[in-house]
Amino acid sequence: MGLFKKYVNQVSKPEGFLGKMMIDTMNGGHAKMADWGMSHLQTIAPDEILEVGCGGGRNASALMKKYPSSKLTAIDYSELSVEKAKAFNADMIASGRCKVQKGNVAELNMNEQFDLATAFETIYFWPGLEKCFGEVNKALKPGGTFMIVNESDGMDKASLGFEKIVEGMKCHTIDDIKSALKGAGFKNVVADHHGNKPWITVIAKK
Repeated sequence: MGLFKKYVNQVSKPEGFLGKMMIDTMNGGHAKMADWGMSHLQTIAPDEILEVGCGGGRNASALMKKYPSSKLTAIDYSELSVEKAKAFNADMIASGRCKVQKGNVAELNMNEQFDLATAFETIYFWPGLEKCFGEVNKALKPGGTFMIVNESDGMDKASLGFEKIVEGMKCHTIDDIKSALKGAGFKNVVADHHGNKPWITVIAKK
């Protein structure tokens, strides 16, 4: 496997030196997209937030700034991501507002604990959307919100190119995501597509 291919494959589960580089790239490179996604959260005031697939922890930090009275639990199945996210949010962890832990979205085993769950640039690697969405559904309180933000709309040429070389990556269209959310028991599913980029935000209610 060539160096470039090795590097881009770090996007799913960062490890080692290349993984550290990838996490730093994701924290900075996806910030504008993530903030665009968060701008859609206008009518809620969550006390408890779950950030699934937290990567380097930048978006967890942004969510806590957006909701200064909230507490947040961030999970990732990459040990390196957990380490980086803990370092990025050390002050919030020390103050008791944030927890970062290793976890797998396919086996969250959480029961109606959260008002808001988020997934930024991560569902490409989830092992079965409907099953994983079902785990998120269980983790939310009745009436809770689940927001998905993707850089790819499942049809853009660049992402489909990466799909061919990144192991386990699957780009999803808005219709794919909506169908899986409804199959997992979510209601009131709405989506927005960026005006001139393939970015998408999908928000569902439990």
